[in-house]
This record gives sequence, C-alpha cells and structure tokens, in this order.
Amino acid sequence: MARGAIDLPKRLAAYVIATGVRETAVQRRLRAVTRRIPMGGMQIGPEQAALMQILVRATGARRCIEIGTFTGYSSLAVALALPPGGKLVCCDVSEEWTAIARKYWALASVSKKIQLKLAPALETLKKLKGPFDFAFIDADKTNYQNYFERCLQLVRRGGIIAIDNTLWHGRVIDRRERSADTLAIRAFNQKLRRDRRVTIALVPIGDGVTLACKR
Repeated sequence: MARGAIDLPKRLAAYVIATGVRETAVQRRLRAVTRRIPMGGMQIGPEQAALMQILVRATGARRCIEIGTFTGYSSLAVALALPPGGKLVCCDVSEEWTAIARKYWALASVSKKIQLKLAPALETLKKLKGPFDFAFIDADKTNYQNYFERCLQLVRRGGIIAIDNTLWHGRVIDRRERSADTLAIRAFNQKLRRDRRVTIALVPIGDGVTLACKR
C-alpha cells in the first residue's frame, strides 16, 4: 500500500489517471472514501489497480490471493477483472477496515467472487491448496519473504506474484535508513534479484511493484 515513491508532476499524474485508467463509479467512490480515513495513503493508486486488472485478464486468472486488503480497493479491481466463477481469497486482520471493503464489494456485485479470511495471513496461506494464478502481497514488510515463499508454492507455473512497496518511498537506496521495514524490503529485493525460480520486473508505479512470474 501507499503511494509516493514515483514523483510525477501533479498535472502529469492527473493525466495518467484521466486518460490511462477506466475506473467504475464504485471504484471512484471507494477511493474517495479511503482517502479521508486515517492511514488512507496506504491505498494503491488507480493506475496500479488498472495494471493488476490487465495482468489478471492477460493470464486468464481464475483463482487469486491477496495478502493485505485494507479497505478493498485492490481486491475490488481484481474481482472486477475475474471471469464468472473466478475466486479471490483476501487475507487481512482488520475487521474495521475490511468492513468498508465488504460494503463496496457488495455495491459492485462482486462479493460472491471474494472470500475474506480474517486471521494472520501465514495461517491462512498454510491452509490453502493451489494452484492459484495470481497473488498480490501488500502487508507487513518484515514477512514479505515468508509470504512470497508460500505464494510461490501455491501459484502455478506461469502465474504471477505482484509485490507492492518495493521502492518504499525511495528509502531502499538511502543507506542511512535502517528501520525494520526498510531493511526487510531491501533484503527481499536483493534476494528476489537472485531467485531463478521466477522472472522479475520491478515496475516504477505507485510505491514500486515487483512482478514475479513463476518459471
């Protein structure tokens, strides 16, 4: 979650959203509501949501996982891109935030596609059985490697794992920055760079999203 690593001029960023994104009315409403709540900056941007929808459709995904749901904007985007009968398992621990998500999933008529699991994500992931086609990791950074390893087991060959915040507001290149989250993301990025089980691309969108395609 969160935005701000890629510092586009405001007018250009507005142009990207105005011309390069097709949001539904429900998506726009949810994004506006989320902006007004504490920690609303954790929400991904519409341009990243649109990219995720393209990935879901291009891979023919039918089974997806999301780790870190917040108010449901990213899950709404994925669910809208899924075909009839498609399923998305959402992992989160907040009843308060996901209550907002449930409301907007219902308004968009995608609730039947989404299975929300309110529990520590690693517990949920241990119980799931693959194969899945697409996974999105956007939760506590110190567990990124653990989430990735389990998703790699669950996702099919040719499936995609998208990992958010991999530029971390630019802190990944600031060696003075030694917070636990920064160190975790920095270590994760370096390890993934050497991981031959996947093909990777770090896309400079939002706060940085790395795409890992399972070989």
